[in-house]
Amino acid sequence: MSSSVQRKRIRKSPAARRAEIVAKAAEIALSEGLECITLRRIGEELDVRPGLVSHYFPSAEDLVAEAFGSAATGELDALVPAEAPERTATERLADFFARTSGPAWNDVSRLWINARHLTRYRPALRERVVHQESAWQGRLTGLIADGVARGEFRTRDASVVAQQILVVLDGLGADAGADAHALPPAVARMALDLAERELGLEHGVLGPASGPADD
Repeated sequence: MSSSVQRKRIRKSPAARRAEIVAKAAEIALSEGLECITLRRIGEELDVRPGLVSHYFPSAEDLVAEAFGSAATGELDALVPAEAPERTATERLADFFARTSGPAWNDVSRLWINARHLTRYRPALRERVVHQESAWQGRLTGLIADGVARGEFRTRDASVVAQQILVVLDGLGADAGADAHALPPAVARMALDLAERELGLEHGVLGPASGPADD
């Protein structure tokens, strides 16, 4: 009798298998780019037949859109947690800015640049990008509005300030190739300066000051 034991493949539930496929696609999107996601590639990475992947995602375009949405949502939840009652709004916003630097942020910044470029040709991805932009805008607006309600921030329109912050962060990511360390300190701090100014905060409250406040 052979001493070898055949490895038994574990049968996963449809929900678990689909989540596994999306997670692997999101991983590839962040590390290599959305163009590298194919049904065959995912099948090889997960050691399953491409036909199994296409059972859940008949079109690679749908998987690309889902992968982007998963990666963007995961980063949003890490940067701006939906609930943090034990933290002040100022602390939460400072945490947000602290996290928008380093390798993890660089990866997601590149992913956003990549996705926005591809939306010209991929309708499903374009729809997902619009949805994620709305989600990021809504989450950051909610944080700022909470700060206004608590008396920590002063602004007439939390939504406008949130959009201004996101636009500056997007621009900085594109200008530096998503590497904040390549920017002069005063430029890298533009989003912080804007937020502090628009929310009526003292210079340096949301992050290390690059120098004296504007004279």
